[in-house]
Amino acid sequence: MADNKFSGSTSFKEAVCIDAGRVYDSCCDRDCLEDLRCFFTAETQSIIDTAVSVKLTKSKVLNVLIDVEPISFNKGFYSCDLTFYFLNDLEVYTAPNSCPTPVSGVSFFSKKVILYGSDGNVQVFSSNHGRNIPGCDKTAIANSNSPKCILQCVDPVALTARLGTVTDNYQNIFYIPQAVTDYIGAPLVTTTAIGTSTVYVTLGLFTIVQLIRDVQMLIPVYDFCVPEKQCDDTTDQPCDVFRKIKFPTDDFFPPKAENCGCNNE
Repeated sequence: MADNKFSGSTSFKEAVCIDAGRVYDSCCDRDCLEDLRCFFTAETQSIIDTAVSVKLTKSKVLNVLIDVEPISFNKGFYSCDLTFYFLNDLEVYTAPNSCPTPVSGVSFFSKKVILYGSDGNVQVFSSNHGRNIPGCDKTAIANSNSPKCILQCVDPVALTARLGTVTDNYQNIFYIPQAVTDYIGAPLVTTTAIGTSTVYVTLGLFTIVQLIRDVQMLIPVYDFCVPEKQCDDTTDQPCDVFRKIKFPTDDFFPPKAENCGCNNE
């Protein structure tokens, strides 16, 4: 966070009304996602068909689809449906004591979270979302003030991977976001016959889900805040910049468990 200072007195000056997103409800979760099936391109699938073993090296979140729907029997509560798409980096061995072939596969996971988002059925019109109609004035487009779901997550922990075969057609996937396909660079084989070789990965996922609604709030104002830190416009040589970097002691001497601030529960 940038260093700031008050331009004047720190005593209360006035109360102002602001329009901001208020978190009505939130939750955090840890999910151990066991045996998520990976989907591959046609070229990569041919490598998987000849594999004798596989190793999971890294996994990251490519995209998340979020859908928010009100719960009819529980007023003020909403169902947040989350679908995660993961990119898994694998090392595939096609023969014993051979060099591995690096490949990537996509897996997905869906979960549902119930959160409180309060009520609100008004329509919101804003000049920022208007459109120009030839021969007419700018017309504002209506937006609802329904709550929005915000998801925060880190890349999953890559736990393990194993070779297997497709056991039923329910493991097939019928929709891949365009962003995922664009990242892979080729279409994924999403429907395969029972008995086809595949890879199952196990991931550890940490998430925070929030339900936010735009509301008007009255807050105290003390004064304007002026940045205290000056912009760095240095033109030092690379070696001069390197000499200013703090020595990475922790990288050479990792902290003990009782000093790392970790929660081992």
